Amino acid sequence: MTFTLLEEAALVARARELGSTLGPGAVIWLTGDLGAGKTTFARGLLQGLGAAGEVSSPSYGLVHRYETPQGSAFHVDCYRLRHPDEARDLDWETLGAGRALIIEWPERGGAWVPPPTRTVDLSHVDDPRRRQVAIG
Repeated sequence: MTFTLLEEAALVARARELGSTLGPGAVIWLTGDLGAGKTTFARGLLQGLGAAGEVSSPSYGLVHRYETPQGSAFHVDCYRLRHPDEARDLDWETLGAGRALIIEWPERGGAWVPPPTRTVDLSHVDDPRRRQVAIG
C-alpha cells in the first residue's frame, strides 16, 4: 500500500493507526531518505502501541525503550553504525522479545537485524512537506 501525506500530523495519525494493529513481537523496519520522517513515523507507531511520553530519535543512544500496556517496545536507530558488525553488540534477543521492535536504517545492521514483520519506506516528493509512504 503506497500513499502520499501532506503534513506531519497525517503521517503520525497513519502510523498510530498501524501501531494499534500490531501483534506481539512485531518487527517494523523503517527505511528511506534522511529526513523523510522515519522517527516521526516511529513516534506514531509507539503512540498506537500505547506508549506514553515523548518519543525521540535514538540516533546517539542507538536504542530507546518505551513501556506500553502490553510490555516493552524498543526503538532502534542503526544510522550511526559504521559497520554492520557493530550491530552484533546490541541485545537483539531481548529487543525482539518485547511488545514491538521498531528499527530505523535496518540495512546498516546487516545480518544482525531480525527480519521484519512489516516494512515502511518513506521518501520525499515534490513538496518538502509531503512524504510518500509505502507499507508492506
